[in-house]
Amino acid sequence: MGIPSWLKKSIGNVEKIKEVWDLLSEYSLYTICQSAHCPNLGECFSRGVVTFLILGDTCTRRCRFCQVKKGRPLPVDEREPFKIKEVVLKLGLKFVVITSVTRDDLSDGGAEHFAKVVRELKKERIKVEVLVPDFKGKESSIIKVLSSSPDVFAHNLETVPRLYPEIRPQANYERSLKVLKIAKRISPSTPLKTGIMVGLGEKKEEVFEVMLQAKEAGCSLFTIGQYLAPSSSHYPVKEYLKPSAYKEFEDFGKKIGLLTFAGPWVRSSYLADLQWKRLKKLI
Repeated sequence: MGIPSWLKKSIGNVEKIKEVWDLLSEYSLYTICQSAHCPNLGECFSRGVVTFLILGDTCTRRCRFCQVKKGRPLPVDEREPFKIKEVVLKLGLKFVVITSVTRDDLSDGGAEHFAKVVRELKKERIKVEVLVPDFKGKESSIIKVLSSSPDVFAHNLETVPRLYPEIRPQANYERSLKVLKIAKRISPSTPLKTGIMVGLGEKKEEVFEVMLQAKEAGCSLFTIGQYLAPSSSHYPVKEYLKPSAYKEFEDFGKKIGLLTFAGPWVRSSYLADLQWKRLKKLI
């Protein structure tokens, strides 16, 4: 299946990309942009924008769609919150997305470490969106993260329930939905966000149902983007959706009162600062 023309993208500003890449290397920091081989890396790094990947670069789960390294993680870098703050200040960022690998080896899944990163950034009056794993559904972990007062709390549903056993065998759709519901109950005023990939074999009606359930769980923001297989050994792309399909998803989101960002290149953290600004105008 050939990649369609609407999925072609420019490399970006090579000099700026190298500058950001070198800065991250200097501080031994990871980004999901690099670890997941995100197709938006060139555009985002050219803007001087990154999405930090905390708690190491090795995930304890083996989702079939993901490029992030799997295996036994290294010990947590306790200096990471301070290093991230320094890099954020050097880049001049006012809004930052913090995500992580899944750390099932840690008792709280890394929740306290998330909170430490957020608190350090908040000292500089930086807006922070956290994109968290499911923490095995532990309410205590979700409370820890929310206690640091992130500006947006995000947890991705990733795909429709029917495809979970094949694509996310170590995850559970109902558990992920529960994470969103718990977060909304604990901190009703914190904007809640989730998202999925399409092109995995889901049906349009299944996407609509996920959007409805996300809205019912309390989500204000929803993202939908095209799945692109990182390699031939990953789950294959079943379909490249046409741009008109994303317009239909956004229209449905508007109909049910869910601010939806849909498009081939949309990712949860892609242009997250602009998503947040648009949401703030509506509330």
